[in-house]
Amino acid sequence: MGDRLRRLRGAQHTVVGLTVVLLLAACGGTSTANGGPAQSQPPTANMKPPTSIGAGEGQLNLIAWEGYTEKDWVQPFQQQTNCQVNAKYAGSSDEMVTLMANGGGGQYDMVSASGDADLRLIYGGDVKPVNIDLVPDWKNFGPQFKAPSFNTINGVHYGVSLQWGPNVLLYSKTQFPSAPTSWKALYDNKYKGQVTVPNNPIQIADAALYLMKTQSNLGITDPYELNQSQFDAAVNLLKQQRPLVKKYWDLASQEISLFTNHDVVIGAAWPYQTNTLQGANVPVADTIPSEGATGWADTWMLGTKAPHPNCAYLWYKWISTPHVQAQQAIFFGETPVNTKACSEMDTLQAGSCAQYHADAPASYFNTIKFWKTPLADCGNGKNDCMPYAKWQTAWTSITG
Repeated sequence: MGDRLRRLRGAQHTVVGLTVVLLLAACGGTSTANGGPAQSQPPTANMKPPTSIGAGEGQLNLIAWEGYTEKDWVQPFQQQTNCQVNAKYAGSSDEMVTLMANGGGGQYDMVSASGDADLRLIYGGDVKPVNIDLVPDWKNFGPQFKAPSFNTINGVHYGVSLQWGPNVLLYSKTQFPSAPTSWKALYDNKYKGQVTVPNNPIQIADAALYLMKTQSNLGITDPYELNQSQFDAAVNLLKQQRPLVKKYWDLASQEISLFTNHDVVIGAAWPYQTNTLQGANVPVADTIPSEGATGWADTWMLGTKAPHPNCAYLWYKWISTPHVQAQQAIFFGETPVNTKACSEMDTLQAGSCAQYHADAPASYFNTIKFWKTPLADCGNGKNDCMPYAKWQTAWTSITG
């Protein structure tokens, strides 16, 4: 399968565009039943999406994570639609935001953005609303991915969900005969020098999630919406963790090497690391502790100035089908959002549906807090939460 290489979900991200940050800081709002926070309207909110798909324009220019445009599903798409796919791989969410500046600049059509970039793209006016009625398989998506807060604002869809994964607690079965039940293990001095966690400012949310369940007096209700005192508590916890950390990993392959070489015994990971290690007979397992977990989810978003919108909608239809979702999930090591992809996964690779939680019950998702861009807007009418720029600065102070 190829490593997650340049897909640096563990790499540090930088908030791009001061004007976007200022706009977000000025927004006030509350939650909405339609998905997404009730905030001031994004710049492209009133752009009307098409009501039908016309003839393809002959090509489609994508900004994607490496591994998202493999020939197994791209070649059949090209043959059926005559839309030639041109993919530019991005190495980070920051790079994606930069490449999509000015609505893709009239060059790029779509971007496979992660939850830590979506709101930057939406409020930067770089992506526009999409008509999910033109994506037949959208009706088969899990309810958590039809209108999630990271790509849907005030009921308006700014993209179509694609794949997701939980951030799990990975552990050595030699050191832990029974699965640890709490994220507390990552902060336990007993494992000094044997801990590894992602090198990512969004890791502050993991600490906040732990504190949300263990220190109720802090009043944390959302690990991505932290006021100053809540934020300080999470940062201080991570500073206390610093001496325990063997390495802050940037790539999945780095964490795999650490466990293979017995340099660490516990860490924060994705199911991909677990499955790769188990496939190599390294005695590890993973779990979602009692406090729950954070998670990531990706969205195909349409550039405001996309030059090939018909091919883009044809891609939306294609990439959302059960078989293609299953192909990508197995190749990349993640989980499809289409609930009908489970049987396709098992046909392609026996046991993969359960392995990647594609058959998870609704209660499973209640334990996962999916990534979203931290904003000054707390989602409750207040603007005293710490925006992402503060998270990046704090992460630098944590990791040195």
